[in-house]
Amino acid sequence: MFIQTESTPNPATLKFLPGKVVMDQGTADYRDADEAGLASPLAAKLFGIPGVTGVFFGYDFITITKDGPDWQHLKPAVLGTIMEHFMSGAPIMAAGNDGVPATDEEFFEAGDETIVATIKELLESRVRPAVAQDGGDITFRGFRDGKVFLHMKGACAGCPSSTATLKHGIQNLLRHFVPEVREVEAV
Repeated sequence: MFIQTESTPNPATLKFLPGKVVMDQGTADYRDADEAGLASPLAAKLFGIPGVTGVFFGYDFITITKDGPDWQHLKPAVLGTIMEHFMSGAPIMAAGNDGVPATDEEFFEAGDETIVATIKELLESRVRPAVAQDGGDITFRGFRDGKVFLHMKGACAGCPSSTATLKHGIQNLLRHFVPEVREVEAV
């Protein structure tokens, strides 16, 4: 098994491509070992590596966020853990867990359904594929008073360039196609 790695705009995050499907549908984002331990055997193993502070599963990639050691020392341990897990045939997610947290509820005012549908379509077709290339994901959380609320995951969470991505990229795109959008904010 050969696992490729790619850098991301976030220097604390590295993208690992195992050459296999990681998540058939949806994504999973873990920010601590306790949360990961109940949901994913692989995420729990990855959090067992000193320095790992975040694990994100996309369709065909795993994004790891670190705090302390440099990648030169951390990368071999992460590669070994991922390879060992895939070679064992064990599941990525615990039984009954699809990776989508139940608490990610959306909010918007009645009458804004058409606007929200357009925003979601733009996010799905233009934003999410680009962000996935960088090892992250952005999902819609809500729309109120001209403000779009988005949840940043994976490499996007805590990325130094995430504010620029939101304000100059996503906000400009949404304002162009949906005049009702005034601002975009991360939640």
